[in-house]
Amino acid sequence: MKILGIVLIVAGTLGLVYGGFTYTKARHDVNLGPLNFSVKEQERVNVPVWAGAAAIGVGALLLVLGGRRK
Repeated sequence: MKILGIVLIVAGTLGLVYGGFTYTKARHDVNLGPLNFSVKEQERVNVPVWAGAAAIGVGALLLVLGGRRK
């Protein structure tokens, strides 16, 4: 549980600092015999502020409550 809490805190912090992430999507549009035309597009996924803050909060709870054993 502690490892998951740390991962959530790091992911939430990165989401707040960078505001999102980008990735490249390759599309193959036309194949004409030996010729292959493809297009690479960069797309951005924005991470909402509330999602980053929630991840940090849940991670902190997991760290605090994950150490307690019954």
